[in-house]
Amino acid sequence: MTIAYLGLGANLGETLQTMQHAIASLAQRTGIAVRARSGFYRSAPVQADGPPYANCVVCVETSLEPRVLLRTTANIETQFGRTRPYPNAPRTLDIDLLLYGDACIDEADLTVPHPRLTERAFALAPLLELAPDIEIPRRGRAAEFLASVAAQQISRITETGMKAQGKSENAF
Repeated sequence: MTIAYLGLGANLGETLQTMQHAIASLAQRTGIAVRARSGFYRSAPVQADGPPYANCVVCVETSLEPRVLLRTTANIETQFGRTRPYPNAPRTLDIDLLLYGDACIDEADLTVPHPRLTERAFALAPLLELAPDIEIPRRGRAAEFLASVAAQQISRITETGMKAQGKSENAF
C-alpha cells in the first residue's frame, strides 16, 4: 500500500457538495482507502478563468499503481460532469495526483510530484494541513515553498461559512 495525496478543486456548480461526493466516491473504489481530508479552501483561479475555486487535499492509502489511480480519478471527474473544452477551463471537478509515496515519475501523461505543486497555495496549504512535515521528492520540505506563493489569494472556508454559503458558495 502506498500513501498518495490528491488535490481536489472545483469552480462550477455546488463545489463543496461535489467535492464531498467525489471523496465518498474515492472511498468506494477498490484499492483506495481515504485516510484524511484537509479543510476546504477558497482560491482565485491561477492561470485560468472563471469564478473562484473551492479546494482541498485528500490523503489516501492505495494499492493502485499511479497510472491506474490517475485513470480512476479521471473517471470520477467525468462522473461529476467534468469536460475539457479548452486548457484550464472552469470545471465541476478536478482531481490531481499531487504525491504518490516517494515516487518521481516524469512521463508525457503523468508527472509526480505534480509539476506545479510548489507553485500553488491552493495545493500547498491544504497539503501542509494534513502533513506539516511532508517532503516533496527531489524538491524538499513542502513548507519551504509557502513564502513563494504567499501573494496568491486563498482563505479557509469555515464550517459556519460552508453552511451560510449555500448557492453562493463561489464568492470569496
